[in-house]
Amino acid sequence: MDNIKQPEKIDHRRRLLVGAAAMAVAAADLASAWAEDTAGVTIQTNASTSGGVPKSFGPLRQVNAGVLNVGYADLGPADGAPVILLHGWPYDIHTYVDVAPLLAAKGYRVIVPYLRGYGTTLFLSDESMRNGQQSAVAADTVALMDALGIDKATVGGCDWGARTANIVAALWPERCKAMVSVSGYLIGNQKLGMVPLPPKAELQWWYQYYFATDRGRDGYEKYRRDFARLIWQLASPKWSFDDATFERSAAAFDNPDHVAIVIHNYRWRLGLAEGELEFEELERRLAQGPMISVPTITLEGDANGAPHPEPSAYAKKFSGKYQHRLIAGNIGHNLPQEAPQAFAQAVIDVNGF
Repeated sequence: MDNIKQPEKIDHRRRLLVGAAAMAVAAADLASAWAEDTAGVTIQTNASTSGGVPKSFGPLRQVNAGVLNVGYADLGPADGAPVILLHGWPYDIHTYVDVAPLLAAKGYRVIVPYLRGYGTTLFLSDESMRNGQQSAVAADTVALMDALGIDKATVGGCDWGARTANIVAALWPERCKAMVSVSGYLIGNQKLGMVPLPPKAELQWWYQYYFATDRGRDGYEKYRRDFARLIWQLASPKWSFDDATFERSAAAFDNPDHVAIVIHNYRWRLGLAEGELEFEELERRLAQGPMISVPTITLEGDANGAPHPEPSAYAKKFSGKYQHRLIAGNIGHNLPQEAPQAFAQAVIDVNGF
């Protein structure tokens, strides 16, 4: 399979519209009665009650960081302890639209960036490879920290964002104070990604194989909203999101690089697309399954319909203080948006480890 072709020249003056509604600051205190054992705890929670109200982060900021001009939300006091929250696919920064104000109300400075290929984040050069490999996305996070003058931060993530947080914690532990990761340890190994799985497991990755074809790329280009909605439904079968909630996030997929980044990410995982030479050493280290030494809380929803590892399979990857929490209440894959109080509390608690 050929590598992803570079897109036509992009007009970098293009900026996608973002909602301008004011962010509602949370006033309610979070519950703090959490078990301290590292064997894992079960938390009963209710799903987000935001309903169809179109919440927004308000006007976003933009900063040049590495190869990107990054669009990001910045909430809370400028001198607060920094927290960087990373979204996944096919989601966007609104994964944390309820989490961020809860943390900001507790005095944290909360940074929520659009990943490459999403929202208002654009490449600075037309010549840059539209690379979706895991180490490139993680390097973007470190570059953003450098651009914002953040030496060390708590990182949290879900889906691609959890993998990115894992990599930052593993390869740059001096930049990571603590971590909250949905579905645990997700660092990939390209060679292992080529090993066949049992048919039932392969079925869960149907879209990965679809994206390996030209038909799949064209289909995602044409039906990206329908595709994303289907993934939301499959990954969170008990989450009753409405059209307004979905469309608020779907706007981020109109990014001119979105399709190229997504397709490259999944083709790279299967060894069907090359990465960039500058990331080869990082990928070599990641292929060894590095330990994560920073304080960590991992979370899993009790109704996660997406492929995900069992906690027993990754608990040994965390050598620092560690706890796993099962979040009950029909919580699916997009846990921070479905159970924002539980995610926010995990960030608060891991900072107390």
